Amino acid sequence: MRFGSKLTALFLAGACLGSARSASAKLRVVASIETLADLCREVGGDRIEVTSLSHGYQDPHFVEAKPSLVLSLNRADALVYVGLDLEIGWLPPLVQQSRNPRIQRGAPGNVDASTGIKVEDVPNIPADQLRALGDIHPLGNPHYWIPPKNARGIARVLAQRFSELDTAGTTAYQAGLAAFEHRLDAKEKDWEKTAAPLRGINVVTYHKSWSYVAEWLQMREIGYIEPKPGIPPTGNHTAQLIELMRKSNVKLVIVESFYPSSLAKFVADNGHARLVSAPSDVGATPAIKTYFDLVDAVVRALVSGL
Repeated sequence: MRFGSKLTALFLAGACLGSARSASAKLRVVASIETLADLCREVGGDRIEVTSLSHGYQDPHFVEAKPSLVLSLNRADALVYVGLDLEIGWLPPLVQQSRNPRIQRGAPGNVDASTGIKVEDVPNIPADQLRALGDIHPLGNPHYWIPPKNARGIARVLAQRFSELDTAGTTAYQAGLAAFEHRLDAKEKDWEKTAAPLRGINVVTYHKSWSYVAEWLQMREIGYIEPKPGIPPTGNHTAQLIELMRKSNVKLVIVESFYPSSLAKFVADNGHARLVSAPSDVGATPAIKTYFDLVDAVVRALVSGL
């Protein structure tokens, strides 16, 4: 069956499902990544129904555009996404194909989670020039969801937007937000205490995806295996990075499992550092089911790497 035919069939099915929408009090929310889906659950509780378009073990820059994702978007009351062009290669066409006016850009159901945080690494040259050079982060660094202060900002955006979409649930959403922030306050202290040995160490990462975590835990990023986000490293760049690592006493090379581990191991071994494979999204492993599980796993992986 052709992709277009599949979409037609799915839209017909979606129309049938949509007819029952009024019988359900739940707000249908679709998130681009699993961490955002879990933060939606923290705030929305049993008033919402959440689906994630990607899995935590995938590279969120590149997700296969399946017809089933279009159906999920067609039925959604809200779409929550990372923004800052993280999903630029796959999400906008799916949103357009969904033919769902509730989640189109500018609609109340279109929720850019990055509006709740302070964006770092914003370049000082036009985005189109960066794109021409192949840089996939022309609007700033989109890998922001792990540090607690950013999770708080995201949760506040969600509580506000869910309240606008479902005014009857405003009290419940504010209560969900308060409970999340109360738990987060306590966990943040524990995480920072556990991560104390990381303060001041020099690190290298494969992709520029750990900058917010490095800032939070007071690690110093001195280089990246990719010369620019999304740009494959050359032999010359790799050699220069290894030399810099040796001079700078780099302790850790941090990489997600979906990046080439052989190159990361080569850089770590030759730069006299330890290689750490750390999760970056809920669902990266079966044991990581929530945002709190994710941060627990990240802190544990980094500290054990020392």
